[in-house]
Amino acid sequence: MPQYSIDQDGVITGADFTSSPNHDARPEGATISMIVIHNISLPPGEYGGPGITELFTNKLDPAAHPYYATIHELRVSAHFLIRRDGALQQFVPCEARAWHAGVSTWQGQERCNDFSIGIELEGSDSEAFTPAQYIVLTALAESLCKHYPIRDIVGHSDIAPGRKTDPGPHFDWQRLAQLKASSAQNPTKSV
Repeated sequence: MPQYSIDQDGVITGADFTSSPNHDARPEGATISMIVIHNISLPPGEYGGPGITELFTNKLDPAAHPYYATIHELRVSAHFLIRRDGALQQFVPCEARAWHAGVSTWQGQERCNDFSIGIELEGSDSEAFTPAQYIVLTALAESLCKHYPIRDIVGHSDIAPGRKTDPGPHFDWQRLAQLKASSAQNPTKSV
C-alpha cells in the first residue's frame, strides 16, 4: 500500500500536483475535520481523458463534447482525484478551501467546504470502482487522518441529500472500515 506524507501547506508527496484556481482561504479558525468522497467522469461515463483536469483548471472546451457546453462555466475543484488506475492527482493544497461540496450541511454545520477535504474518484453512480482506487483512497485517507483531526468520512450524498448521489450505490464503504482499526488513537472517528 502506498504511503503519503503531507507538507505544511497540505501538499501530498507522490501526487501529481496540478494547481486549480478554484479555491480560496478557509475561514479563520476552521479545523479540517471531514473527508468528502465524490465521483466524477468527463464526459459522463468515460474515463481516462483530460476533461476532469480541464474542468478543475477552467480550461474545459465547450465544443469538445455536447455535455461540456452545459458545464464549462462552472468554477469547481477538489483537493484530490484518484483515477481508475490509481493515479493520484492533487489540485488544491489541503490547507486551502477547495470548491467541491456546494450547498451542504453535516451535523448542523453548513458550508462543508470550510472544514473538509474533497476526494474525487474517477467513476460514476452506475459502475463499481477499481481495486487500485480503493488502495490509494485508503492510503490517502489514512495519511490525512494522521495529519488532521478527521472525525468523519462521508459521501457527497450525505452532506447534500436529495441534491447529490455520489459516490453512488457501488461505492464499497466496508473497504474503508479498516480505517477504524488503524486510527484507534482517534476514538471519535466515524467511517
